Amino acid sequence: MKHHQPTADAGAEREAGQEHEAEAAAGAEAEAPRDGSSASGGSDDGGSLRRRRRMLAWVVAGAVLLTGAGVALGASIRSPAQVAADAAPPPASVLSDRVERRVLTSSVVVRGTVAAEQVLTVSPGAAAAAGGGGKPVVTRVAKQPGAAVQAGEVLVEVSGRPVFALAGALPVYRDLKPGATGKDVGQLQAGLRALGHSTGKDPSGAYGPGTKAAVTNLYTALGYAPRPADPGDAERLQAAEDAADAAKRQVMTAKTALAKAKEAGGADTAEAQQQLAFAQADLAKAAGRLEAARAAAGPMVPADELVFLKGFPARVDAVRAGVGEPVPDGLLVLSAGAPVIRSALPAHQRELVKPGMKVEVLSEATGLAAAGTVASVADAPAPAAAGSGGAGPGAAQPGGGPDGAPGGAADPGGYALTVTPDKALDPRLAGQGVRLTVTAASSGEPVLVVPLSAVSAGADGRTTVTVLGADPADTAARRRVEVRAGMSADGMVQVEAVGGGALADGDRVLVARAAP
Repeated sequence: MKHHQPTADAGAEREAGQEHEAEAAAGAEAEAPRDGSSASGGSDDGGSLRRRRRMLAWVVAGAVLLTGAGVALGASIRSPAQVAADAAPPPASVLSDRVERRVLTSSVVVRGTVAAEQVLTVSPGAAAAAGGGGKPVVTRVAKQPGAAVQAGEVLVEVSGRPVFALAGALPVYRDLKPGATGKDVGQLQAGLRALGHSTGKDPSGAYGPGTKAAVTNLYTALGYAPRPADPGDAERLQAAEDAADAAKRQVMTAKTALAKAKEAGGADTAEAQQQLAFAQADLAKAAGRLEAARAAAGPMVPADELVFLKGFPARVDAVRAGVGEPVPDGLLVLSAGAPVIRSALPAHQRELVKPGMKVEVLSEATGLAAAGTVASVADAPAPAAAGSGGAGPGAAQPGGGPDGAPGGAADPGGYALTVTPDKALDPRLAGQGVRLTVTAASSGEPVLVVPLSAVSAGADGRTTVTVLGADPADTAARRRVEVRAGMSADGMVQVEAVGGGALADGDRVLVARAAP
């Protein structure tokens, strides 16, 4: 009996059969849900498949998370060399500026206020009551605030007496009476003549008969009677005239007695001659007293009734009392003369500004610009204080210049500066604050200028600038140029190349190396 050993082919056939059976089972498992058949074995296989799918999703998510964590960790890890490179400062930058050719000017900039050349506070005193003994009272307001004033016009009436203005720069400080002399008398005469009232043959500065006639004519034209220089003048004048008439009669009597004595041919002739001499001397004295009385008598111009103003038309800025009210201090505020600009210089700028320097005037509010000239700079500082009214007629507010012409605003202190416009200012600038740029120095013609920080002085005393090449960072292309420095202003300095160096408009010079 023969025994057969399994061959390799037979094993292969058995393996193939087993695979076929497995495939068939898998197919049956997949078809089971579609045909609705359910067996206990098919249900277990479906749950296993779902579990395998969920596991696969978790595996994929975990892989993504691990990948991101790896990337982040790799980015945060740097080598020591990279750390040192990141901590190192950037290279220093080069600061430079261009060489320019232009007119270099040194300027002083301050604030100022446009105001009238003259601002006066007028306070008529008790004399305006015309000696009535009562307190002065306003009886008429002829010019309201804001009104223009012309020479010879009545401004206000106090206790029945006028207050009027004439042209003049000197303030009123005394009554102007017949027989008075001085510059203020000459100013009165000029004002009278400007209004058409002749002062006759009176010399300038002498209050004589012609001036008295002119004063009388002025008051008559205003509708008032002039006040006498002294209420007792009439009596004194009458007494002087009577004395002169009596002296004349004595002379006539002495002459008659002398003639009779001569006819008689007696010894009385010498005595009669002596009596005539005495009578003639008395007549001369009486005539002198009469002339003096006549010169002293006549109309005067009280200080309470006259205001001198620098120019016309002037303006009434304020009237501080109405009709029937007592006259207060500072009854009237007047402004006159061409507008000027007033300012104040701090102490460190006082020596930089001189009379005659040119000034640029700018109103930031309106955009209006003008040119002017420094008229005056005070020698001493004024304390910061608000202006106040004067105590007498025509008195100027404190803080003004020697002509009594302050700006009318609070005094900021410092050294008072007055600027005169080269041309008449626009009326819209009146009372406005403006910016003043005073040209304290100028090169006169275009010069080479560089920033002050570009110029350096070496130990050898030479002054140099460093000219940069096309690449500012290229130190090999730089060259040092010796220069002579001139005037400086606004952070710039005038330079001139010396020692054979070259420096031209448009070159760039080293200003500084900026640290990182």
